[in-house]
Amino acid sequence: MKTTLAETKTRELKVSEMAENLIGSEILKLSGEINEKIRNGEKIFNFTVGDFNPKIFPLPDELKKEIIAAYTDNQTNYPPSDGMLSLRQAVSKFLAERLGLNYSHKDEILIAGGARPIIYAAYRALVDPGDYVLYPAPSWNNNHYIHLTAAKPIMVEALPENNFMPTADDILPHMDKLNLISLCSPQNPTGTVFTKEGLSAICKLIIQENKRRGDKKKPVYLLYDQVYNQLTFGDVKHFNPVTLFPEMKEYTVFVDGISKSLAATGVRVGWSMGNKKVIDKMKSIIGHVGAWAPKAEQVATAKFLENHAAVDKYMDAFKQKIWKRLNGFYKGFTELKKEGYRVNVIAPQAAIYLTVQFDLKGMKTPDGTVLNNMESITKYILNEAKVALVPFYAFGASNESTWYRLSVGTALAKNIPEVITQLRNALQQLKA
Repeated sequence: MKTTLAETKTRELKVSEMAENLIGSEILKLSGEINEKIRNGEKIFNFTVGDFNPKIFPLPDELKKEIIAAYTDNQTNYPPSDGMLSLRQAVSKFLAERLGLNYSHKDEILIAGGARPIIYAAYRALVDPGDYVLYPAPSWNNNHYIHLTAAKPIMVEALPENNFMPTADDILPHMDKLNLISLCSPQNPTGTVFTKEGLSAICKLIIQENKRRGDKKKPVYLLYDQVYNQLTFGDVKHFNPVTLFPEMKEYTVFVDGISKSLAATGVRVGWSMGNKKVIDKMKSIIGHVGAWAPKAEQVATAKFLENHAAVDKYMDAFKQKIWKRLNGFYKGFTELKKEGYRVNVIAPQAAIYLTVQFDLKGMKTPDGTVLNNMESITKYILNEAKVALVPFYAFGASNESTWYRLSVGTALAKNIPEVITQLRNALQQLKA
């Protein structure tokens, strides 16, 4: 008996179990809802996506010129599977000079199309189905990469008193069964960093556990995302595990690139550093999925990174613009807190994010509606203050968490007073 066209259209086709249960980006979903409001004519201050408005934060002029020159020179065929030699050499020098990290351009550095393919390749290279992966919440997308690799998650919820950075005490109870620890500093979504002491304590746990396991058992690896490492402010310093403990080089796989430090999210040039075997396996994975960075952008990035004066000039101005916005919002939220509103804020340290709190559960709107969960609070802030933020539960934190990420990559400094005023007006309307 033949199947009719109508029956084919109504039949629910089967896909893999992994794909069936894969969840899309919560942040992009929220952003889509906000953009729909904007398209309908609402004036929304959208601080959700960790990206840059290129009209406010453009690419470095010299990088842009080098990209155009590379395309004009027809640098448009396949790049080498591990990245252009000139870029691997430039990255090697950049890491040594700016971070004190020594990785060979020959076989310890891998170039890819941004940080995401690097993270995916690292998970694929290091994690078998059923392996345990520990990550903190809030953090970016680890739950999804764990799903993609059929790993077993161990989520530890970081606390505001630790600036939402995980501690060795959080990790210690799980050490004996872990295969991968995934950390990020500066942290997305919090804009905070590991202290030297905090990161050192975690490294010591990893070193001790791997000594205990010996050579016959797969070690505990550390995936260390430092893509925001150039964006620290004031006296804040970025620390990495390998500089602190050279023996961590064997077990650490870095995630890095230009997407955040040069406002180049769409240019898609990222890199990883690690031991030769891991990098070689990641190279094969990147090659099979075709996740290379475009050749022209690689050629251009190599030339730009070697132009130290241009890099420093851009970074100085870029960081000042980001800090002006982070500090402006920080002062505004501090004022609201002093005025008695149930908000809080953590002092900005790095990246493009500010961690803010709206502790509004149980409060009533003018029409008597009780704000009884984080979804209702988020909608109230959006609808009444016209301010869009990402709740920490979108980053794996508890649904009861009252904290949010505020991203300044699209913020105009002149709008900050208006944003704070609109938040104040919305908060004034609430009753306990």
